[in-house]
Amino acid sequence: MKVLVIGSGGREHAMAWKLRQESTLSLFCAPGNPGIGEIAPCLPLSSNDIGALAACAEQYGIDLTFVGPEAPLAAGLVDLFERRGLRAFGPTQAAARLESSKAFMKTLCRRYGIPTAPFAIFDDPARAIEDIRGRARPCVIKVDGLAAGKGVTVAATAEEAIAAVEAAMVARRFGDAGARVIVEEMLSGEEVSVFALCDGTAVCPLLAAQDHKRLGDLDRGPNTGGMGAYAITDQVLEPVVWAMAQEGRRYRGVLFAGLMLTADGPQVLEFNVRLGDPEAQVLLPLLESGLVEAAEAVLSGSLERWTPRWRPESAVGVVLAADGYPDSPRTGDPITGLPEAAAVEGVRVFHAGDNLNEARTRAYRAVDAVRYEGKIYRRDIGARAAGRGRIRPPADERSAAGPGREGDRKPIEARSGTNVSEERNQGSRSQRSVGHR
Repeated sequence: MKVLVIGSGGREHAMAWKLRQESTLSLFCAPGNPGIGEIAPCLPLSSNDIGALAACAEQYGIDLTFVGPEAPLAAGLVDLFERRGLRAFGPTQAAARLESSKAFMKTLCRRYGIPTAPFAIFDDPARAIEDIRGRARPCVIKVDGLAAGKGVTVAATAEEAIAAVEAAMVARRFGDAGARVIVEEMLSGEEVSVFALCDGTAVCPLLAAQDHKRLGDLDRGPNTGGMGAYAITDQVLEPVVWAMAQEGRRYRGVLFAGLMLTADGPQVLEFNVRLGDPEAQVLLPLLESGLVEAAEAVLSGSLERWTPRWRPESAVGVVLAADGYPDSPRTGDPITGLPEAAAVEGVRVFHAGDNLNEARTRAYRAVDAVRYEGKIYRRDIGARAAGRGRIRPPADERSAAGPGREGDRKPIEARSGTNVSEERNQGSRSQRSVGHR
């Protein structure tokens, strides 16, 4: 069997690693990264060029394609592949609307009674600002379209919210994605990412994970696409799959719900139509079942007869980002220390470990071994689960007074699982991953 993975980040490296364990297949990745290149051939194709990707799949005789990022799904990759008789794991363009338009998602939730924060949608910046000035409580500003996980501003004051609206709608910081914004009530609670496989009818919950989106410890700093995650629990996502079916947008693939666990119960913050990054890097090492068998169950409509098998372990992930991340990360500097990080006891690419505290200790020991200019990262990944409410750093860890920084270093992504993900500095999210699970 020939399998293609589309994407170039840590998530796709984790997918490629997981698929590589299934020794009966031939694996390719487009465009991949240097780390993926160590385990599979990387094809020099943009993940957004869906026509070239389809032609490549035909040329190489690809039997099954896994799509990592959201942009090609929103562009209709699955639809194009299906028209050409190719098999791709993921939702169609119509179903991917669940992520590509937050206005669509929020309206769907309202229409079908799926719990979410009260909201208003605006195409006019003046009206959005007027609404913000009339609010007595903090709010959240979200751009409607895809913004690589960075189009959300949690605004404590009206001034912050107005600045976010002006940046999105007037300055067009996010391009056309910010032509429309959602202003919603700020929720209080603990955030969790919940994953499930869906075949259009049946839903199979996967593990949940907790993403640490803020750049700094104790959730200080700008909102990012995710600075780390740790696996925690199972959840059920039937309501949105049923709603999508009613809308004529049959949903097949991975469904990811970002939830806020509030005093009034879970509230939906967002839906994503693929595995999260960095959540995938901690979930996939815990998945004992094969990815191909999971995809086959979805594509054949037999998901209700498939049950995932999980390893009884813990996983912690820490992202090491470039100086200036997320707005203008510095790129191109050499990175050293990866062999030393991989040599830390119990830490290497997706290597196994024991409990959560041990996973954190080993992951951060590997983090400290990786050196580059301007390295920044969080020191509190997994602390809420390990200490429930208080930062509890590993014994050999420095004080968690803010984002970890080292003056002579650079971006990487560290995960507990033993994932030394050779992700070179590419684009706005320059990172690499070292993990222990």
